[in-house]
Amino acid sequence: MLESRFVRLTRGMAVAGLLAVTAALALPVPALAELPPLIPRDILFGNPERTSPQISPDGKRLAWLAPDKKNVLQVWVKTIGKDDDKMVTTDKKRGIRQYFWTEGSKVLVYAQDLDGDENFHLYGSDLESGNVRDYTPFQGVRAGIEVTDPAFPDEMLVSMNLRDRRLMDVHRITLSTGAVKLDTENPGDVAGWGTDAKFQVRAAQVKTPDGGTEIRIRDDAKSPWKSWLKVGPAEILDFIDFTADGKSAYLESSIGRDTAAVLEKNIASGTEKVIASSLEVDAGGFLIHPKKHVIQAVAFSPGRTTWTVLDPSVKADFEGIAKLSDGDFRVYNRDDADATWLVGFTRDKGPVRFYSWDRKGQKGTFLFVHQPKLDGLALAEMKAVKIQARDGLTLNAYLTLPVGVPSKNLPMVLFVHGGPWGRDGWGYSPYAQWFANRGYACLQVNFRGSTGYGKGFLNAGNKQWGLKMHDDLIDAVNWAVKEGIADAKRVAIMGGSYGGYSALAGVTFTPEVFACSVDIVGPSNLKTLIASIPPYWKPMRAEFDVRMGNVDDPKDAELIKAASPLFKADKIVRPLLIGQGANDPRVNQKESEQIVEAIEKNKGVVTYVLYSDEGHGFARPENRIDFNARAEAFLAKYLGGRSEPLEGDKVPGSTAVVKVVGGK
Repeated sequence: MLESRFVRLTRGMAVAGLLAVTAALALPVPALAELPPLIPRDILFGNPERTSPQISPDGKRLAWLAPDKKNVLQVWVKTIGKDDDKMVTTDKKRGIRQYFWTEGSKVLVYAQDLDGDENFHLYGSDLESGNVRDYTPFQGVRAGIEVTDPAFPDEMLVSMNLRDRRLMDVHRITLSTGAVKLDTENPGDVAGWGTDAKFQVRAAQVKTPDGGTEIRIRDDAKSPWKSWLKVGPAEILDFIDFTADGKSAYLESSIGRDTAAVLEKNIASGTEKVIASSLEVDAGGFLIHPKKHVIQAVAFSPGRTTWTVLDPSVKADFEGIAKLSDGDFRVYNRDDADATWLVGFTRDKGPVRFYSWDRKGQKGTFLFVHQPKLDGLALAEMKAVKIQARDGLTLNAYLTLPVGVPSKNLPMVLFVHGGPWGRDGWGYSPYAQWFANRGYACLQVNFRGSTGYGKGFLNAGNKQWGLKMHDDLIDAVNWAVKEGIADAKRVAIMGGSYGGYSALAGVTFTPEVFACSVDIVGPSNLKTLIASIPPYWKPMRAEFDVRMGNVDDPKDAELIKAASPLFKADKIVRPLLIGQGANDPRVNQKESEQIVEAIEKNKGVVTYVLYSDEGHGFARPENRIDFNARAEAFLAKYLGGRSEPLEGDKVPGSTAVVKVVGGK
């Protein structure tokens, strides 16, 4: 979170998806008694039993993430059709959350950082020898996979800030030898790269000084870069891929429209055609054939997700896959023969379900669910709702209500997404289910500035931190109260990253609206936030200047200060709980500690929990469950919901250090 909207599209990357007291203000006993049994926190927030399956390019093996005997997530592999499951990584503590197959099907590459510092190294596990190699053994350097290619099975392109900590260059790594060679140098302003069918870096996406976007193209790896497209900060423009012949490019673009459509644009002539669009929302995901470089389907998610199928050859596949399960699906990966796809369904009332899809036989085979213990539980429905902001803007939101009790006058948690240039979506949410199971309504709002709903909605959030973006959240609370869903006196605000900022804004800018607030890694002072962001965010700084405000521009000085909760810490009158990772590179530890110090100086009340081996959020399940246990007791005390006791002073294995300021 708190990052650029630009997202690099990487083929084959698997990302594991997902972070007792007696109630002082108890709900009426009959209402609590009607709720289903408590779902243990370790089911909701512990490691999945299995997740993120990936089929090998040769179609012979299946990989997935699962915990080892010490409950650390590892990569496992089996031969398809055999029971020879084998753990192929040995991470000691943090757990692996990102991995991918290399094209030769002999090496699995995974990413790991040090205690949340986000300086990821790329490690390769050789399935034949069992050896593990650090392909990017450079201290203080962040590495990320750019792309692999079936025609180059012994190579991968990797972005690294090795030459200059501020800039991500592209390096070509030979898998068999570990040799690292600089492939494409970043001139100083490139935020992302694009490769063609010949495995050449030929596109560069740039953030211009005014916060706009420029796409540069070159004819081949030896040719100079040429500016191809340039737009101002009001537009959405993202490079997706080249066509197979390299003569055209696929783009996501809002030029000439409000919502971002998918275009195919000829590089030389500039002629273009719209291949997928929606009047409601931006294009939200793509299925791209890795060899043919054809966009086969595009996802749109106004509330639920639907697919627009562009390639007739996969129409029957999409129709058949949709019948396998309820929920919204996506294709996780496929083999090089394009014979087998792996798909996953997310559902609001159940675990993520994974299937193997045989294209020739048009048949799906169930693989596993990410958390079997969720099956059969009384989970809550997530509904898409629309809310009118005070200035008439429509806010798309998601409402989850407790099962078994009347949906009237409930305590509620306003759960705010991070980014802020991201969005909430429909599907399984451990947090929404947690709140509902404890007796709370959960409201998740795509406030102005959220992505996915067109450039007008995105730009309506420019320089509105703590202003109209916060007003949208207050309007959503007022809507829930007016609808009879929420009790105005029992509403909490909670979130991480920008959501954590919103939690701080809630108790400083609107000090009496919320009964309590939970901030996870949220910034308190926007000026110090920008001063401490990672050096490799340099090309993206202009976007913050446009959308948040320029901390170095005297014209924005008052705006930045007024939007910083730190300077209104004396206004806090409601209970506040803060969680922070000591190694967070995005929202520095100081962001939490300076507001804790200000609250202490003003003789206020706050509980601050620091985790020494975490970064931007809590990756280790012991820490995640520990903080949520504290948040659960906190919410029960001030909202009156249910709480599962925390045994002892912390969850075993957690690194929590707790500071309590004021209170009893």
